[in-house]
Amino acid sequence: SAPIPFSAWLPAAMAAPTPVSSLVHSSTLVTAGVYLMIRFNFLFNVNSNSMFLLKMSLITMVMAGINAFFETDLKKIIAFSTLSQLSMMMIIVSLNMFELAFFHLVMHAIFKSMLFLCAGLIIHFMNGIQDIRMLGNFFKNSPVIMSCMLISILSLIGYPFIGGFYSKDL
Repeated sequence: SAPIPFSAWLPAAMAAPTPVSSLVHSSTLVTAGVYLMIRFNFLFNVNSNSMFLLKMSLITMVMAGINAFFETDLKKIIAFSTLSQLSMMMIIVSLNMFELAFFHLVMHAIFKSMLFLCAGLIIHFMNGIQDIRMLGNFFKNSPVIMSCMLISILSLIGYPFIGGFYSKDL
């Protein structure tokens, strides 16, 4: 997927159109590495590498969170949150909880797709502006899009009784 030495391509992939970014980040390229680790866990001994995988995933998660905090581009913030979620899935894999990692992978695909599509609508309605500092009045102009985005963000943070809660807090 995109652990710490190989994570530079993920935010750079945000130059693609938003629907393409949605597919790349929620359900295909990015999650392929996690899916392969889950699917073929019997082929390698996870226990021998699980501490290394755990440490690399924790470093990647912290790095992605810090970068997202200081980023102002809407799509790059979502990309860093994807990197953080992938790190969480890899932490779960390193703890040998493969079913939970797969469940979170599916939940992530659902709420991250909705988040990217809402971001694409916002960028479209703001005439291509992706800088979050310029989006202050958008909630009043389009409450439906912002409500959908809020639901997706609440799922991303694991708010109780929304999809992300069940995959993160089981």
